[in-house]
Amino acid sequence: MLHAQFDPTARQTLATTAVEAKLRKDLSWQQIADAAGLSVAFVTAAVLGQHALPEQSARAVAELLGLDDDAALLLRTIPTRGSIDGGIPTDPTIYRFYEMLQVYGTTLKALVHEEFGDGIISAINFKLDVKKVADPEGGERAVITLDGKYLPTKPF
Repeated sequence: MLHAQFDPTARQTLATTAVEAKLRKDLSWQQIADAAGLSVAFVTAAVLGQHALPEQSARAVAELLGLDDDAALLLRTIPTRGSIDGGIPTDPTIYRFYEMLQVYGTTLKALVHEEFGDGIISAINFKLDVKKVADPEGGERAVITLDGKYLPTKPF
């Protein structure tokens, strides 16, 4: 049976414990995702408290991290989502995403609506990918792909 949480405290505590175990065991997010049999973005979000894992994946992640059965059960619960407290983010990496949306949010909205019409891009039926590529001018570039199903607004 699926269960939902209404207080994010337990998942936040589990996220801290899981990340500490990840560090102690010197594991990558990709290794954890491989054990779970799911994408690295989804599993990372789940371990950080933003998604519920299927039972088999939750057990595999808990076993790999050395977590108990209660942790595996908690990894399966539907969380209260939202990992950024109110206000402007202060972490530099998260702030840059906030800044990108401040600068390009209205542009993205205008382009999406011109291409698709009135509606939204789903964050539920969604895929995320992060790649590191060489920059022709030297150094590296981050390529982030946000791939969400388009859901048109339906008059009623």
